Amino acid sequence: MDDSKIVDLYLARDESAIKETRQKYGKRLLRIADHILHDHEDAEECEADTCLYAWNNIPPHTPRDYLFSFLGRITRHLAIDRCRKKEAGKRAADFVELTREMEECIAGHENAEEKAEAKELGRLIDGWLESCSPEKRKVFVRRYWYMDPVSDICRSFGISRAKADTMLHRMREELRTFLEKEGYWI
Repeated sequence: MDDSKIVDLYLARDESAIKETRQKYGKRLLRIADHILHDHEDAEECEADTCLYAWNNIPPHTPRDYLFSFLGRITRHLAIDRCRKKEAGKRAADFVELTREMEECIAGHENAEEKAEAKELGRLIDGWLESCSPEKRKVFVRRYWYMDPVSDICRSFGISRAKADTMLHRMREELRTFLEKEGYWI
């Protein structure tokens, strides 16, 4: 079923919307949560919570053209929140590692003014990603959005670990340089 029809089911408050969502995107959402949490049961709960959140937020949102992005973002945030709540060293280790990597080029945001700037920063990062080659963009997004392990990325793209690490390091440096040119200092 296409995304627009699934959204129509949500708008009609038809419970089959959840079934269709899980059928079409369940495995991908589970994968996102699993890469963050490293706990299959918690990942399954995040996937289910994503459907509940979608049920409660469609409407007012109507993500006809970006349903997977809408759901993926929800899953990612739910998994990160769950990871933070657990505060277990091992479960949070990968999340902390990725956060440190990205802190090399992007500062965190704490207050309202910084949160407003974060939207502009997101727009700039999107523009920067558009300027990257498709392979680099996909590697970067897989690592820092979906939090895929580097080993999985290497297998998917048929590249060595050294190449992936170098590519990611250079991209973080390029992003930092780009953001500094745009007035963001880290």
